[in-house]
Amino acid sequence: MKQKSLVTALAASLALMFAAAATVSTAAAPPERVLIKFKNGGKTAVQAELRRANAQTHYTFDNIGVIAASVPAQALKGLRNNPNVEFVEPDQIRRPTAQQLPYGIDMVQARDIWDANRDDQIDAGAPTGEGIKVCVIDSGLYANHEDFQGVRIDGGFPAGKWNHDNCGHGTHVAGTIAAANNNTGVVGVSPGKVSLFIVKVFGNDVQTNCVWTFSSLLIDAANRCHDAGAKVINMSLGGEASKSEEMVFRSLEKRGVLSIAAAGNHGLPTASVDAYHYPASYDSVMQVAAIDNDKRLAGFSAKNDQTEIAAPGVAVLSTYSLGPAAPVVSDGASYPAIPMTNSYVGSATAALVDGGTCNTALPANDPSWQGKVVLCQRGAAGFIVKAQNVAAGGGVAAVIYNNVAGDLNGTLGTDLAVIPAIPVVGVTQASGVDLQANHLGDSTTVNTQLPLDYNGYAFLNGTSMATPHVSGVAALIWSANPSWTNRQIREALDSTAQDLGAPGYDTSFGWGLVQAKAALDELQSH
Repeated sequence: MKQKSLVTALAASLALMFAAAATVSTAAAPPERVLIKFKNGGKTAVQAELRRANAQTHYTFDNIGVIAASVPAQALKGLRNNPNVEFVEPDQIRRPTAQQLPYGIDMVQARDIWDANRDDQIDAGAPTGEGIKVCVIDSGLYANHEDFQGVRIDGGFPAGKWNHDNCGHGTHVAGTIAAANNNTGVVGVSPGKVSLFIVKVFGNDVQTNCVWTFSSLLIDAANRCHDAGAKVINMSLGGEASKSEEMVFRSLEKRGVLSIAAAGNHGLPTASVDAYHYPASYDSVMQVAAIDNDKRLAGFSAKNDQTEIAAPGVAVLSTYSLGPAAPVVSDGASYPAIPMTNSYVGSATAALVDGGTCNTALPANDPSWQGKVVLCQRGAAGFIVKAQNVAAGGGVAAVIYNNVAGDLNGTLGTDLAVIPAIPVVGVTQASGVDLQANHLGDSTTVNTQLPLDYNGYAFLNGTSMATPHVSGVAALIWSANPSWTNRQIREALDSTAQDLGAPGYDTSFGWGLVQAKAALDELQSH
């Protein structure tokens, strides 16, 4: 294998998220989305009040005299008392009445075990994962999410925190394992039948750290999983090696626990071998690679001789605890925005100025950006450099627009010590050009807060998303005979995986795509 050196800190290898500001702010409550019925002749006055309140208008339905808008909570009372308003009502949520089946569920043969008739019903007497406990070490779980109602959740740690997820990551992971078969949202590898124990190691702070934790916290979490009776530990996280950490996972393996972890998202498509990623690369832990729905290796999935098995990890649909991102609003016009990964979470309103590329800091004593929202074009320098330059120049927020067509979903990196305390978002090239042409000098609001405790669903990418597929499969087949050992389960998963890539074992896919039915058949044949 390889020499494993001691490093004290463990960096989280979180998913390559499509929208990724993941910290908590103590700022005001997010705007409320409402429908406003204006009286005859009152449209212009209502629109003016909405602009003064920095509300975001979504639609104007002139045929019924109604405006759909997101309005700051503190402005709602005044809006309801406006003589030009007939009524204000919630813009009610509408959801599909059918449940969606993420592609990975059938790819790993989950329904071949519990829904062989493909009638969306659990087959009588089929193993479902019931009776097996999976411990998810992550950013917590939004336990009141509609797709976890009826799922057995046996608590977690820390008290009062584990059942909230202000990062979204842990809820997404848990949904792939255990989302209920309830005609709502999605369904997990185990159709809501496994037991979950949650240990929150990310996102415990008020200004939440969804980026890193320490090896000591992971060691403590793993021990808590064992003490809670978990047979499977899911870890969609990782970083450098730790001798102490390796010792605890070796000990847990001897005590019957099957530990499963993400290979890491640091893969280089041109490299034949990538760096190791721990805890996944310990011998006592199964390392999981990510593939897409065509069974091709994801470009980000790390490759090395500790890769053991592969599972779906690209565009995985699952439960999510964070709501949609707020747009950039300038003088009443709104522009869809994506918070930069690990941006400071908060809101700022100020006049908009053009910062060009923002690739260099302003000269000393140049007040051009002081107290302003700064518009920056993508290019040359990294996003973190642009954000640092804006903050150094006194800017209160940065709006970075793409230099090609399409959304701009960027990251400020994982070193929280150098990320400035200003909200930073990405917008499309077209939005940036329009902001530059029509809104310089206008009052502009940038908001990187995402609504929390939200009944959401999201498509995420990463070996983080592949790992719970394997954890769910392990629990599913183990429930057929809880007396089987962790080593029997692991050997069955490896020996029956669908071979991908080079014939036999390879460093990209390991033994191949995990196959639940094939592994169960193998175990039951002896």
